[in-house]
Amino acid sequence: MHQKVLLFVLLAAGLLCLSVAPVSQAQDPDEDADVEDDLDLAGADDDELEGDDQDEAPPASKAPAAPKVTYKAPEPMGEHFFAESFDRGTLDGWVLSKAKKDDADEEIAKYDGKWAVEEMKDSKLPGDKGLVLKSRAKHHAVSAQLLRPFTFHSMPLIIQYEVNFQSGIDCGGAYVKLLSETPGLDLDQFVDKTPYTIMFGPDKCGEDYKLHFIFRHKNPKTGEYEEKHAKKPDADLRSYFTDKKTHLYTLVVNADNSFEVLVDQTVVNSGNLLKDMTPPVNPPAEIEDPDDHKPEDWDERPKIQDPDAVKPEDWDEDAPAQIPDEDAVKPDGWLDDEPEYIGDPDAIKPDDWDEDMDGEWEAPQIPNPACESAPGCGPWKRPMIDNPSYKGKWKPPMVDNPNYQGIWKPRKIPNPDYFEDLQPFKMTPFSALGLELWSMTSDIFFDNFFITNDRNTAERWAADGWGLKKAAEGAAEPGLAAQMLNAAEERPWLWVVYVLTVALPLVLIVVFCCTGKRSSGSAQDTLSLTSLQEELQEAGRPQLEKKKTPAAEYKKTDEPQPDVKEEEEEEEEEEEEGGKAEEAKSGSAAEDKSDEEEAPAEEEDGEKAATTDEKEDDILRRSPRSRKVRKD
Repeated sequence: MHQKVLLFVLLAAGLLCLSVAPVSQAQDPDEDADVEDDLDLAGADDDELEGDDQDEAPPASKAPAAPKVTYKAPEPMGEHFFAESFDRGTLDGWVLSKAKKDDADEEIAKYDGKWAVEEMKDSKLPGDKGLVLKSRAKHHAVSAQLLRPFTFHSMPLIIQYEVNFQSGIDCGGAYVKLLSETPGLDLDQFVDKTPYTIMFGPDKCGEDYKLHFIFRHKNPKTGEYEEKHAKKPDADLRSYFTDKKTHLYTLVVNADNSFEVLVDQTVVNSGNLLKDMTPPVNPPAEIEDPDDHKPEDWDERPKIQDPDAVKPEDWDEDAPAQIPDEDAVKPDGWLDDEPEYIGDPDAIKPDDWDEDMDGEWEAPQIPNPACESAPGCGPWKRPMIDNPSYKGKWKPPMVDNPNYQGIWKPRKIPNPDYFEDLQPFKMTPFSALGLELWSMTSDIFFDNFFITNDRNTAERWAADGWGLKKAAEGAAEPGLAAQMLNAAEERPWLWVVYVLTVALPLVLIVVFCCTGKRSSGSAQDTLSLTSLQEELQEAGRPQLEKKKTPAAEYKKTDEPQPDVKEEEEEEEEEEEEGGKAEEAKSGSAAEDKSDEEEAPAEEEDGEKAATTDEKEDDILRRSPRSRKVRKD
């Protein structure tokens, strides 16, 4: 019973949590202390206006309004090479490309895509501005110089920035390029072929969701550069492109050649520059000899036809695969003279039919109505069945090739271009950051670019920028009930899950409650029967006790207990003596004698009954239940 009550309480608590969840999510007072410090609940002017209103009119009894959140721009602290939050509202320090893209049509070759510095369309932080890609189906290119070039020595490289696909994304990228420091670097002529050191960021086309990490490695022998691509992340990236939320993308490259790719400060990809890049940084020590050719007599066949096999004499290659069924019989009523299709008698030749041009007109064919009630029409043919004698074309069986030499491979020779670079981390220094993008979707929002060599500094910048934005978006999110309704609108089958989730606990509650009442009623009936027996014992009904003395009652006390078995034996002796007395009475000749014997027997029975009553009264006096009944 207690378990059922506990289950009922847990179910009720679960339903209560579901009803309270929307309020608790909308008004979460337990946000991090750092985020609360960054939220200005109201400006000074707003406080004065509110004060005046309170002086003029008494406070109305209504629910408190949600706090107004104003944005505070992050300030870079610590060692950094680039920091941009766009909160000045301009593109000062950024250079728009004026070049044309090679290998493209003249109409789309120009980098004439529009950029703007503005707030997000559905901004939760008024005053938070970012760089927005405004055009669709155009090339975009913009770049900015670093405070100083980044050189790869012993400190790690950390680059992070924010992206929000406000309108989703069909086909396009949102990655950044770290432009290599070269003498001829001209940001006005920034194009897709401008040398870069690292390319990093999200990219999507169709259903292919990518998160690029590519670096250009310099061949120490030839001096040529080759792109090295990191392995594809194992995590599902779809939600980062479709949820229309601001996400923080971070790349960490360490001096020990390890790297990490993070989204929203969660690692989604990691590895080593020497082991997890494609193609590998270091080429193989040996390669296949390009001048080696397979000998003409090289046999690569593991199996051949048995040259000693002979076709059996009874093998008939000309036997058909199917033959007519000789046991078949034409069904009764088959109409041999009726065609299966006839010309439509209701069809009329079109008025514009030209027999010289169109030929002789014929009515369209329709199923013969006479065949509808018959098993078939037209000439009857026996159905075809598989030929049991069919064996097909004979082929000799396959046996192991005694001349098999295996699959031929050219021999290995030392790789003339082999080198071993054990420190690919030491890449080409870079001095600028650029966005060179093509997108079929507009309104891609970029914000809070940051490049540093100290992880703590990057985390502080992320907390002041993206952390504040995440807190504001979380506070504005709908409650659990609204999210469930929105999900059900997109996936109607969820309504079935919701109904079962609500109905099943209700059914269990009804079942448990009904079962609990029945069990409690039976328990009360048992207690009532026990009380009734005790009252009868106190009222002088020893015959019930004589019939059967419940030994279980004696177990309710630790007092010395009487021997119930001895009492039962005495009762049996009394019954036997009573039977003998009755037999004696049946004899008419011994009536007087039986009377004399009966008197002492009755006295003995009375004495035994009195002794039994005294023992039972003594037991009842010792029982706590009997004492309570007597007091009442």
